[in-house]
Amino acid sequence: MTTNRAAARFALRLAGAGLTATMAAIHLRLWAEGYRDLATIGPLFLLNGVVGTLLAVTLLVTPVRRLGPVAAATALFTAGTLGGLILSLTTGLFGFGESIDAELVRPTVYVETAGTAVLTVLAVASLGHRRHHRHCQRKRKGVLRAGRRGPGGTSVKADPLLILRDLLGHSSAVTTRSTPLRLRP
Repeated sequence: MTTNRAAARFALRLAGAGLTATMAAIHLRLWAEGYRDLATIGPLFLLNGVVGTLLAVTLLVTPVRRLGPVAAATALFTAGTLGGLILSLTTGLFGFGESIDAELVRPTVYVETAGTAVLTVLAVASLGHRRHHRHCQRKRKGVLRAGRRGPGGTSVKADPLLILRDLLGHSSAVTTRSTPLRLRP
């Protein structure tokens, strides 16, 4: 089961990076073909191309434990880009109006819609992986929060500072004890 989840997350990562790179390439091409001469819109197209390229590369090289926030940020960036396109198609954006029949508008809508969907699923799956991973680590160490029952239904006595320390990732700023919170009957 874990292998299937890892394979699905890997496929989503590749698809998300590919769609983000495609979005960036479209914006860079349009910028090079004349959008650079447009006030405000031109620099935004260049910025979108550069940031999109950086986000695509970041999606590929980020460790799995940090993938959720990167995927979420990339999904929000892609959704914002799609929102800007929709505004330019409907009411205009910074004095610029776009037509659905213009070159690359339809492919851009498809790429950005798919990118937003894929990256959102990747972010949710990766953030769920982080929570599951933390839960398994605590379970292996015998770490439980207050109010839960230990083995055999015995109540668990917990030091609130140790719980806070555990939740903050074993930060030494909260307490100086070096042992994690353990079950005590």
